[in-house]
Amino acid sequence: MKKRTEEILKRLDGVYGRDIPCYLHYETPWQLLFSTIMSAQCTDRKVNEVAERLYKKYSTVKAFADAQIEELEQDIRATGFYHTKARNLKACARRLLEDYDGQVPRTIEELTSLPGVGRKTANVIRGNIYHDPSIVVDTHVGRISRRLGLTEEKDPARVERDLMREIPKDHWIAINIQFIALGRSICTARSPKCNECFLSDICGGI
Repeated sequence: MKKRTEEILKRLDGVYGRDIPCYLHYETPWQLLFSTIMSAQCTDRKVNEVAERLYKKYSTVKAFADAQIEELEQDIRATGFYHTKARNLKACARRLLEDYDGQVPRTIEELTSLPGVGRKTANVIRGNIYHDPSIVVDTHVGRISRRLGLTEEKDPARVERDLMREIPKDHWIAINIQFIALGRSICTARSPKCNECFLSDICGGI
């Protein structure tokens, strides 16, 4: 690992620590899976608001599988792209029941075979539920990785690959939440607060 990368990780640990809870609220693995599906192009705060009501109405995977699609669409309308998300939630619930006895699978291959689940969602599950080292590349992680010079790629899968090479495996899960925290508070997409950033002296710039 490069000394610069080691210093970046040291400072991130110092400011945020490694035991940062997931921003999405959940009580079961399938709730985190469904909330992550709903989080596409939507804020975690809004998903949490919708999920609080949603998981009371649909309290089991079977309840989602049996849901009336038009009603489910309206239940998650506030998350945006609700037509597609509702279809994916219902189809995903069916697959969980048919192929996995209602349980959320563990491997990247199994997870990405589910409707509405890409690598980002799969890695959220692997890291938060199974504690398997995984890197979740969302807009914050991608943006900050490029600004710090940890990658030049824009494709999430390639960003993930570069970070896996550069960052020690024992830091993969932590880096996800640390970069998100940094991206929301300081290293924003527009008007980043570089003068307030604890990484400004070793940052590759914007």
